[in-house]
Amino acid sequence: MIVRVACVQTTVVFGDPSANASCAVTHLQALAARGVHLAVFPEAFLTGYAVEDQAGARRIAIDVRGERPDSVDAAHPCVSTIQAACRELGIHAVVGFAGTDGTELYNGAILFEPGGRMRRYVKTHLPELGFDKYVTRGSTLSVFDTALGKIGILICYDVRFPEAARVLALEGAELIVLPTNWPVGAEISPDYLAPARAAENRLFVATCNRVGVENGFRFIGRSAIHDITGRALVTAGDEETNLIADLDLSRAREKRIVVDPGKYETDSFATRYPEIYGRVTSG
Repeated sequence: MIVRVACVQTTVVFGDPSANASCAVTHLQALAARGVHLAVFPEAFLTGYAVEDQAGARRIAIDVRGERPDSVDAAHPCVSTIQAACRELGIHAVVGFAGTDGTELYNGAILFEPGGRMRRYVKTHLPELGFDKYVTRGSTLSVFDTALGKIGILICYDVRFPEAARVLALEGAELIVLPTNWPVGAEISPDYLAPARAAENRLFVATCNRVGVENGFRFIGRSAIHDITGRALVTAGDEETNLIADLDLSRAREKRIVVDPGKYETDSFATRYPEIYGRVTSG
């Protein structure tokens, strides 16, 4: 099916999840009216990100818990606000937040589905920056089977590691969504790494950064949606904007490239040789 995806590149109200949830609902209403099936919001959108110490990290974290690493069984009221909007509007959304399970802090994103189901990803690769300096990393890379297709979630710094995107691709992901908080100095990620992950795995990648300044951090925007060749279908600068693109996710199942039939063909998955890649995972 053709899936209309939107990346909501916007600012965030630091430490005010209710205000950010209300902002999300406003965007979801407008995007649903434009026929969007999936809306992606930035990393830590509900809470903000730029903290200076562990006490600050704990102050902004919202309670989101699940019996499994990828489930949501109890959550802050702002999560229910977005869940209700997705139900009412018949839209999917991926929203980032600074979270806690009551004991540990973590950097997470929730996939909201129109039927009310919520699924969670916990960031697995952590820079020494902002909220991430004080969190416990995730240990699961999940592909979520939805009515739209198979969706994988990574968060920001995760894109630096080709193994993470490759695992999702091998698990059948057709689209990877990447909520981010790219600050000044992280330009390599939107300019080179995100399109590379799309091209090397032949799947779609939707990156959603924020803009503005938060506690001394300036965010660069540059959100984009890339097709399976790595080509940017839509891109943003450093302003608030909504990017929208229509994606034929079935194309992500076509791993074979035929340039000249019988003369120039490649298949980057069929010609993998895992038996010689052991050094990649051996530490």
